[in-house]
Amino acid sequence: MRKSLITFAALAVSAAASAQSSLTLFGVADSAISHYSVKSAFYNNTLALPPASALAFAEVTRSQTALSSGANSSSRIGFRGTEDLGGGLAAGFWLESGITQDSGATALATFSRRSTVSLSGGFGELRLGRDYVPTYWNESVFDPMGAVGVGENLIKSISGNIATARGPGSAIAANDNAIRASNSIGYFLPRNLGGFYGQVMYALPETVKYSYLSDSPSQRGRYYGGRFGYTSGPFDVAVAYGKSTAADTLVISEAGVVAGTRLSEQLRTINLGASYDFGFLKLMGELSQVKDKAETTTAPLSAGRRTFTDNDEYNGAMIGMTVPVGAGVLKASYARVKFKNDQSSAAPALQALDRDASVNKLALGYVHNLSKRTALYATVARARIKNGQNNPAIMAVGLGGPAFASTGAGVAGLAPRSATGYDFGLRHAF
Repeated sequence: MRKSLITFAALAVSAAASAQSSLTLFGVADSAISHYSVKSAFYNNTLALPPASALAFAEVTRSQTALSSGANSSSRIGFRGTEDLGGGLAAGFWLESGITQDSGATALATFSRRSTVSLSGGFGELRLGRDYVPTYWNESVFDPMGAVGVGENLIKSISGNIATARGPGSAIAANDNAIRASNSIGYFLPRNLGGFYGQVMYALPETVKYSYLSDSPSQRGRYYGGRFGYTSGPFDVAVAYGKSTAADTLVISEAGVVAGTRLSEQLRTINLGASYDFGFLKLMGELSQVKDKAETTTAPLSAGRRTFTDNDEYNGAMIGMTVPVGAGVLKASYARVKFKNDQSSAAPALQALDRDASVNKLALGYVHNLSKRTALYATVARARIKNGQNNPAIMAVGLGGPAFASTGAGVAGLAPRSATGYDFGLRHAF
């Protein structure tokens, strides 16, 4: 009898709550059999060939076959809800966690994909918490592969590598401020603007200010950006800009000691994406540029302060398409990213050499819809890397598999050259 009363009370509370608000459980379960293969080749930037050895002109291949997660759509589980506040206002929340589908290892308590609370109305939406940064939307929305799996947008891969290698990173994700940002304040335009849409975001660095330190607080981790676009019928176009502070060290430490150097580094991203749906064919593409601007200032002043700058660029372009075929859809994309090294930052002995690098990537895929929520899919991709020894931490795109063999520090050794991969999987959304 007691259990019946408890159950009845719970149902009554649930019914009362549902009259004012809504709660939705959603997610994606996506697993694939994936194969990855990466190849490195011998290079030599010395003036004379090294002594003959088994390494000279050699190639090294590493491969792996795995049961992967989220190769067509990121595996996840989430909860979202809204409450009608009256007068056109609504409060909402969104908690979303990634899932490692092949092992189930990710804890539900970690809502690292999105964790926001919002207030919306005729003015638009104010959103607080962890969310996608504006520049990432163009890398995802205008990618026929959905920015996941072996075929994911090459521009997105490079952007994530830059953030991981340069910072700021966090305990939540090494590529923070490239895909998502924590501690963010976001504003979205209302949806009734005749096809125009947009958003702005500011992410707090949450660093401490010390009254006795002239150059505090550090701005490391700060992000701000925006995205604005227009859609009408089959046409959609958007431009986005973002700036992330990857490093901002203090000249004077908390103990009052003058540091040896001060490093300031900022990553600036601008991209443009567009698509047009002809019905039988949907074309899409993206142009992108990331500037990595670093400035190092020596100390102390008594020794003669000097400032060194290093301004690198990553210029990318991607074109893709989707073609409906019966119950399925064919997908294809081709992308290229060019790394332009600031020659002033190179060691004098290497300034005469080509310090740039580039990556080309071709991806093909097919998704067969068994229902509105379930699909089988297959994707294959290949990337080719030129002069990978110049910037292997960022330009060595391995499609999700094992790391490249990379040696020689740009002088002589093994450099990343190519990567291939495929996914065969099953996706179910709920």
